[in-house]
Amino acid sequence: MIDKIAADADISKAAAERVLDAFTSSVTDALKDGDEVALMGFGIFSVRERAARTGRNPQTGKEINIAAGTLPGFRAGKVLKEAVNA
Repeated sequence: MIDKIAADADISKAAAERVLDAFTSSVTDALKDGDEVALMGFGIFSVRERAARTGRNPQTGKEINIAAGTLPGFRAGKVLKEAVNA
């Protein structure tokens, strides 16, 4: 990914790495705060709540309780969907 960013933006690999690190850090911080990050045409990063549920241990078959959790999610935008399906 760093090589592709550096080539497309005509910048050094070190600069591309800093850009990618800053982007991922910014998205992570926003999601930690419960915010959404929308990139027009690309998609939306968001936080999703998962309810507690009962599951099964595949080795023993015994029922186990799975705690509720918060997960990151991504919804692809129209432009991205169209590009992938072209």
